[in-house]
Amino acid sequence: MEMREFGIETGELEITEEEQLSVQKSFTDPEVLFDTLIRKIKAYHPSAEDLSLIEKAYRLARDAHKDQKRKSGEPYIIHPVCVCIILAELELDKETIVAGMLHDVVEDTTMTSEQVTEEFGEEVALLVDGVTKLTQINYSADKLELQAENLRKMFLAMAKDIRVILIKLADRLHNMRTLQFMKPEKQKEKARETMDIYAPVAQRLGISKIKIELDDLSLKYLEPEVYSDLKQKIESKRSDREKYVKEIVKEVSAHIKEAGIEAEIDGRVKHFFSIYKKMVNQNKTLDQIYDLFAVRIIVDDVKDCYAALGIIHEMYKPIPGRFKDYIAMPKPNMYQSLHTTLIGPNGQPFEIQIRTYEMHRVAEYGIAAHWKYKEGVDGAQADKEEEKLTWLRQILEWQHDMSDNKEFLSLLKSDLDLFSESVYCFTPSGDVKNLPTGSTPIDFAYSIHSAVGNKMVGARVNGKLVTIDYKIQNGDRIEIITSQNSRGPSRDWLTFVKSTQAKNKINQWFKTEFKEDNVQRGKELTAAYCKTKGIVLSDLLKPQFMEVCMRKYGFKDWDSVYAAIGHGGLKEGQVVNRLQEEKRKQEKRKITDETVMEAVNEARENKPAMIKSKSGILVEGLNDLAVRFSRCCSPVPGDEIVGFVTRGRGVSIHRTDCTNIINLPSEDRARIIEAMWSPSSIETNSEIYQTEIKIFANDRIGMLADISRVFTEKRISVVNMNVRTDKNGVATIELGFGVNGVEELNELTKKLRGIEGVIDIERIRG
Repeated sequence: MEMREFGIETGELEITEEEQLSVQKSFTDPEVLFDTLIRKIKAYHPSAEDLSLIEKAYRLARDAHKDQKRKSGEPYIIHPVCVCIILAELELDKETIVAGMLHDVVEDTTMTSEQVTEEFGEEVALLVDGVTKLTQINYSADKLELQAENLRKMFLAMAKDIRVILIKLADRLHNMRTLQFMKPEKQKEKARETMDIYAPVAQRLGISKIKIELDDLSLKYLEPEVYSDLKQKIESKRSDREKYVKEIVKEVSAHIKEAGIEAEIDGRVKHFFSIYKKMVNQNKTLDQIYDLFAVRIIVDDVKDCYAALGIIHEMYKPIPGRFKDYIAMPKPNMYQSLHTTLIGPNGQPFEIQIRTYEMHRVAEYGIAAHWKYKEGVDGAQADKEEEKLTWLRQILEWQHDMSDNKEFLSLLKSDLDLFSESVYCFTPSGDVKNLPTGSTPIDFAYSIHSAVGNKMVGARVNGKLVTIDYKIQNGDRIEIITSQNSRGPSRDWLTFVKSTQAKNKINQWFKTEFKEDNVQRGKELTAAYCKTKGIVLSDLLKPQFMEVCMRKYGFKDWDSVYAAIGHGGLKEGQVVNRLQEEKRKQEKRKITDETVMEAVNEARENKPAMIKSKSGILVEGLNDLAVRFSRCCSPVPGDEIVGFVTRGRGVSIHRTDCTNIINLPSEDRARIIEAMWSPSSIETNSEIYQTEIKIFANDRIGMLADISRVFTEKRISVVNMNVRTDKNGVATIELGFGVNGVEELNELTKKLRGIEGVIDIERIRG
């Protein structure tokens, strides 16, 4: 059992007190820092005997930055060395350390990417180039939410090798640690950028070590008074809290040891930003936040996690609803742990987290944990099936045996395709543009403005001229070259542009620019089509047919239809077929309507007897007509009904209280005819008629079961059901079923009203 001293943690990556003192005293001597870096690498790297590449990178970076100073006045080389120390704390490979050492040389010195490739290889050069691209990202506080989300996505999408992001996070962390040397306005700008972009990315990657410190440092500069006040208040009661937590740790340790579980137990105050966020979200003061600290139990395996949880719940009373099992259901960034909040001996709540050593490693280092070498002292392979990383849009799924770091990186590079539907690039002013993957400079031009695309004659990407069908890559900075003498877009562009926006704007240009030509061409194509099919076009070009066709395709005049045919937006066959279909419909409707209305008028004049149809309905003076029951109100024998002469579909039967009949326009009321049930249809009860009801009830467990039981007892089959519950807990249950008539329906509803919680029942009236 290992016990760690309780104290306030800032979330910084841990180095020993001796090393911290050494760094503080010797910050002007880069050699001391470099020695610290080498010791850290040797502590975790199994093949650390050969560190010549790192030493070579250090000497080259030192010489390249020799005339540069930081805002603090210290030699610039201190910054890349400190970045490498952070990377070593994450136990990353030598190539990442070398790239971290060189991450500023291409941007800030005369050294080129080609020289980096020549001296250190292509892998290191690609990492350095990736970090350089990320450094060029411009953050605009004017478009906070949209810009921040785009930049976070770009951050992940730009890095085909995630080590690029790890280097950039380490770079930002060290810059935040030394932010006190910047001007106040610059401090706030960098802190806001860190809070919006870098801390969320660290969280997405599961690297809590870095995420926590970035949050706290951002708060320090964004809300200096709040941060100072918070720190002072926490420090003022530090001794009381230390004493209280030591008692809990001691008590928990005794019980865990007694159960025979090997564990490491410590206590910590939650980091400042976490406390601040809780105060803001819950609108509380610091004195009202009780769970300011957490006790962490780290054990050997999952079985011990749940055993320890049982012991803890026997010792202290857990708070209901505050238990989280992230072992069974890990967070998207791979985090696993058991969280439970308990009531302490003096009634004060506190949190306990229980996890294995492996879970703790992943919680602290996130995806960086995968770069730790998997070879033991004896060189045996440590095979491990990797989890699918859902935050990478479920694209990464490692199902291979990985013997070492290199194999993992190779797999990652070949399979990683973050945010595959989108590519993120920059305008010359630094704004982010989100385009479909495979987009070209033409797509980019039209995303800015139609006029830019229409006048485009060329493009530069990252300062170099490219062809107009160049495939844009994540992080590219694109400049469009325009000319007033441009003749406009080419039809060929439509074959390789990717965005719908660009295609629509190119088509729009051709529609507008050559409308007269397109109209003439459209007329010719339509006439030729009709001639080959033996269709008389003049019979189709009637205003009533043309109006329906224009409405269908969204045009205001017939010339626009011809123009669409002329430039290829519509096929002439589509338009002719639509006109023919409308002609057939209207002719059929005319014959049917005239026939029905003549019969109705004749019946009203002669007052004939009611004539029974095959459906058991007596209809006013009409014979041999299709009679159908309307679905809107579903009448059954015994309901008061009327007939309605539909357009081209005979007579539909409605209940007299049907919403559609009640709200019928005055010009259509002449179509209503008298109808009634034949006596035999009510007396025999042999036919089944579909109907629908709506039940309003207080939502409770078993309500549907009770309703179903009534239908079963009545031997009535339910054909459809729809249930929804509002925020007040009232359920609306719509049911469709078959009955013989109103009498059976009334018996059923009476039985349903007797169910506990039923508020009301009504027929659906359309």
